[in-house]
Amino acid sequence: MNWDQVEGNWKQFKGNVQQQWGKLSDDDLDVVEGRRTELAGKLQERYGIAQEEAEREIDQWLKQSQSN
Repeated sequence: MNWDQVEGNWKQFKGNVQQQWGKLSDDDLDVVEGRRTELAGKLQERYGIAQEEAEREIDQWLKQSQSN
């Protein structure tokens, strides 16, 4: 799966994203609207992690979602 698929089907993926990162609120996910850079920024903000770590977590989540 690539990010274009996530972005195109954001409403379907919102629940999965919120399960993965429980500190993200519904408002956060509405702001993200499927944009990867926005998601990385919200992860940095909510979890206090660096941009590189946020990107790694997103990549890992994509790989897990692909195998399910």
